[in-house]
Amino acid sequence: MCCLSFVSIHTLRFPGSQKGGAGLDRDTLMTELKGVGEKTGKLFEKLGIRTVGDLLEDYPREYDNFEDPVPIAQAVPGEVCAIHGAVTGIPNEKKVRSLHILNMTVSDGSGVLHLTFFNMPFLKKVLRRGGYYVFRGMVQVKGESRSMEQARYYVLEEYRKLTGHLSPRYSLTKGLTNQAIQRALRQVFAVYEYEEEWFGEEFLSRYGLLSYQDAVNRIHFPRDREEVLQARRRLVFDEFFSFLYLCRQNKDFSRGLENQYQMFETADTVRFLEQLPFSLTNAQKKVWQEIRDDLGSRHCMNRLVQGDVGSGKTILAVLALLMTAANGYQGAMMAPTEVLAMQHYETICTYTKKYGLAFRPVLLVGSMPAGERREAYAKMASGEANLVIGTQALIQEKAVYRSLALVVTDEQHRFGVKQREHLAGKGESPHILVMSATPIPRTLAIILYGDLDISVVDELPAGRLPIKNCVVNTAYRPKAYQFIAGQVAQGRQVYVICPQVEEGELEDVENVADYTDKLRSVLPEQVQVAYLHGKMRPGEKSRIMEEFAARSIDVLVSTTVIEVGINVPNATVMMVENAERFGLAQLHQLRGRVGRGEHQSYCIFVNTRDNPDTRRRLEILNHSNDGFHIASEDLKLRGPGDLFGIRQSGEFSFRMGDVYTDAGLLKLASDAVETLLTEDPALSLPENKALRKYLELKAANHVDFRSI
Repeated sequence: MCCLSFVSIHTLRFPGSQKGGAGLDRDTLMTELKGVGEKTGKLFEKLGIRTVGDLLEDYPREYDNFEDPVPIAQAVPGEVCAIHGAVTGIPNEKKVRSLHILNMTVSDGSGVLHLTFFNMPFLKKVLRRGGYYVFRGMVQVKGESRSMEQARYYVLEEYRKLTGHLSPRYSLTKGLTNQAIQRALRQVFAVYEYEEEWFGEEFLSRYGLLSYQDAVNRIHFPRDREEVLQARRRLVFDEFFSFLYLCRQNKDFSRGLENQYQMFETADTVRFLEQLPFSLTNAQKKVWQEIRDDLGSRHCMNRLVQGDVGSGKTILAVLALLMTAANGYQGAMMAPTEVLAMQHYETICTYTKKYGLAFRPVLLVGSMPAGERREAYAKMASGEANLVIGTQALIQEKAVYRSLALVVTDEQHRFGVKQREHLAGKGESPHILVMSATPIPRTLAIILYGDLDISVVDELPAGRLPIKNCVVNTAYRPKAYQFIAGQVAQGRQVYVICPQVEEGELEDVENVADYTDKLRSVLPEQVQVAYLHGKMRPGEKSRIMEEFAARSIDVLVSTTVIEVGINVPNATVMMVENAERFGLAQLHQLRGRVGRGEHQSYCIFVNTRDNPDTRRRLEILNHSNDGFHIASEDLKLRGPGDLFGIRQSGEFSFRMGDVYTDAGLLKLASDAVETLLTEDPALSLPENKALRKYLELKAANHVDFRSI
């Protein structure tokens, strides 16, 4: 069985395209399609699919290749396969708190397979004793026993119709089936007329690319693996090309900005460093010198500080903001979540009080009462507040500054041309300092961060306890649950990561909703278990994260949304389910949520596909806590066409591209941008007319692929 996987992160819209047949174009609402009424339209909208354009760019996240059933005795542990057998014995059902568990056995003459279904009591009537069915799922082996959890079931005739074909699978929500998405796509393809191709024939030939139309058709309905790879290659190239082109624009724009806020080091930063209970590492000292030089130079700073999790980047940001305040200017610090913004605010308020710093900070987040926001705006405009900490609310229209000289952002909020121009329109051209914990090998960093000067903090502070790691198979789960219960009994907290929100989005992977029920059934009743995912409302997400930070929640089951969420030093265990479906760099980022306090921390990677390749990859994490080493090893192991399920997320969350898997394509796109700008810098040649329009639309939408 072959499974190709990648994730659709964002929907990108190109307005102004031509009308297609039957009046259908990219802006046609989904509810105008046959069979998509108001109710179904709302389900599509839950997935971010509001228009036909959204639907076309909601690419499959994996493909099923339905192969012939295999005998139970020959089923490979950790691999998805199909078996054809008869239900034997009487199904056994039990209920553990809110979790309904149904067990049954299947035999095909070569062996016995144990099936377990969660919260599917109706199957007791559907799967009759003595009836023959095809069951498809991941086979697990414990001793001599073979089992499947949440297997999909088919009658043999139904399954035979699926064999020999690649079947696309999409992100789903409850009430919307994979078949419904495919039906909508077939309807669109029957009458849709594509916009003009933006790359010329010579360009496509030079770089070996499909046309955009062919790429979209084949990505949704491929005949074989090769068509998937060729379609994906074109779509990933487009992402990289437009991203790098706009980065080049940003670089040219930023280089022309003169420093309106030249600064000099004062006694404030020196005194602060002397009072801190720790000394800066040599790497921190080197980067701090580079920041000071930038702030005092003739041109605006546009610098990235890249450092591993826990390397001490935040203290460098505080020093830069303190130097700004001491020179009589304002600084802003922008965080990806309100909870993290509030944590930064509380930390800096503590520093200010304890060390007598020159900060007069205010907090600005979207959930603040209107009266408090107005008060914050007034202090910003008058200059009474010389440090503003918040979320993207910091650069919205109502946010007016008196003398904004420095903006510190994290990797989720890269400043592009549009943001620079927005602040410049208010009379501001501030210095920009970007903090990144994403480990990117230097060869790729030069391409990806081409618009920034790069500083690297490549040394961890002394005395930090290294995280203890283990890579295990599914048989270890009961021991893991006991360990989690033990840590909670000691007053510690735990993260559990699942790849998907609810059952049905991806086959044979754990989901947050069901796993939360499972943990509540196996952990002691006094253990408080809650869940968190990206589909929740912002207020609800903030509430859950605040309760976890306040220790009201013991175990938090989450998707990767917590990757940039909160700092909880009391959390000591990170358990990642289906670890083989994540990139190594992302697993390292997730691991960085623990090991932040005084207590020993642990990371458990559950490998559900226990084959040599996945074991080799995950063992890199088992033996190293160095993010840059891990990223380099990840790059070596991943080759063209090697798609590992759920990809990296974080700073470079392209919709389809992966900077590790697609490193060669990234370099090709970089070369293409440089060649194009050398041959036709103004894109004025007739053959580049459509490309110029395409890139102008991208710039107008200021799509930031680095945002989650």
